[in-house]
Amino acid sequence: MLLELDADQEVLREATARYLTDRVPVDRIRALRDDPAGFDAGYWQAGAELGWTSLLVSEEHGGGSISGSPLVDLTIAAYEFGVRSAPGPLASANVVAAALSAAGGEAHLAVLEGLLAGETIASWAHAEPAPNDRLGTITLTCRVDGDEIVLDGVKRPVESAAQAGYLLVTGRAEEGLTQVLVPTDAPGITITPLKTVDLTRRFSTVRFDGVRVPRSAVVGELGGAAEQVERQLQIALVILTAESVGAMQTAFDLTVQWAFERYSFGRPLASYQELKHRFADMKSWLEAAHAISDKAAAAVDAQSPDAAELVSIAKAFIGDYGSELLQDCVQMHGGIGVTFEHDLHLYLRRVVLDRALFGTPAEHRQRIAGVVEHLKERSA
Repeated sequence: MLLELDADQEVLREATARYLTDRVPVDRIRALRDDPAGFDAGYWQAGAELGWTSLLVSEEHGGGSISGSPLVDLTIAAYEFGVRSAPGPLASANVVAAALSAAGGEAHLAVLEGLLAGETIASWAHAEPAPNDRLGTITLTCRVDGDEIVLDGVKRPVESAAQAGYLLVTGRAEEGLTQVLVPTDAPGITITPLKTVDLTRRFSTVRFDGVRVPRSAVVGELGGAAEQVERQLQIALVILTAESVGAMQTAFDLTVQWAFERYSFGRPLASYQELKHRFADMKSWLEAAHAISDKAAAAVDAQSPDAAELVSIAKAFIGDYGSELLQDCVQMHGGIGVTFEHDLHLYLRRVVLDRALFGTPAEHRQRIAGVVEHLKERSA
């Protein structure tokens, strides 16, 4: 989270924080556990009015940044989502909105308008199930058949697929990597809900069996989506890491408060040297997570040459140390830390889920190595 926000960014932060506190307090989060969608339509529409889905969209298409750094602005909302373990497909919706805005043209403007108003849910269908679940592995096919595109393959996990009206599907055509905007009611689509550790986030497996859409459904150029897909991946990772840092901060604050209030043998837990050492480690991880998350967001926003490296560093570091921090918080709470009634598990669930999406820490360390190797080859 930025140490200093300008006036407009502070308005966005306060408005988002206040709205989430009012609409989805922790008791409401627990109640949404059995809700098929994980959130209600009115909640998401009101959030869209606050700017949740419009920051990465150009002014020409009805969006706009509040500070000139749209992705940095969006991380402010994402951080508050993590602080409150709030529901809603923030990353997926913004990835699709950014892609449609970048592609331009008239073909997808109606869908984009629905996204900006919060009336339409759209999600990015990018990842695939095992054995094709490695980061960047795309096997779904997009075959040209006259004036139509035919899709065959499976995507998993796809966030809010059962609630979405459209899916931005990443596949491979003979011409290269291709993206297609597909309505979820198209014949040949099968959506199967998945279970997840998070109480409000919903995911599905989506199967495409000879799904036909008009050629105008292609987002961008047929076979020319590689650069845009990389951009989308970086955006998604920035949003997820900012959200995870928010969850880490809340869990840490809860645990510090508990350690000062809880007494053992006549002394507060916080007075014990071993716990002081552990708190010092946790604090260092937390501050580093803030720093690398902000650095990655700024780099991706500016489309810096080191953006791909920094965003993978952020995902790897926060994925590993975020989970470690949350597990320590649980242990310091003792037995109460593993109860459903305590709030701590809400943030543990969010960090564990975000860790698994769009590449594991190990996959991102491999990605970093690949980026570094590529830079060495270019400089040789």
